[in-house]
Amino acid sequence: MKRRQFLWSVAAASAIAIAGSARAAAESILVYKDPNCGCCQAWADAMTAAGFSVKIVNVDDLDAIKQRFAIPAQLQGCHTAIVAGYYLEGHVPLEAVTRLLAERPAVAGLAVPGMPSGSLGMGDDPGANYDVLAVAKDGSSKVYQQVRPRA
Repeated sequence: MKRRQFLWSVAAASAIAIAGSARAAAESILVYKDPNCGCCQAWADAMTAAGFSVKIVNVDDLDAIKQRFAIPAQLQGCHTAIVAGYYLEGHVPLEAVTRLLAERPAVAGLAVPGMPSGSLGMGDDPGANYDVLAVAKDGSSKVYQQVRPRA
């Protein structure tokens, strides 16, 4: 790659990152979580650091929240967030959230079932290996983004 191409690539990547941060600042995220869950708080803190306006609602009965948003049992994570009419179930990575908001697909939300090691809020594990699922309004799902070990 020539120097000029490299510099244009860096400038384009920076512009995308700035636009993503600006878009995040315009969005509010409502996070339903257990009051004693530290990993959910870490996820919410990461969203705040990315520029989202985050409101936390501590609830004792997360099952009721998951039922309200019709989140399939096999796709449930440890917290549920709402942004721009979508749900974010579990430790959905920032990159997937910003992509969702940029693309605005016709889905109910994104899910990271369970609590995968290395997912956002679950520590920095270079060996993280999990899928982010796009969940259709009928409850079916497909891979939206893959998170694979860093080299």
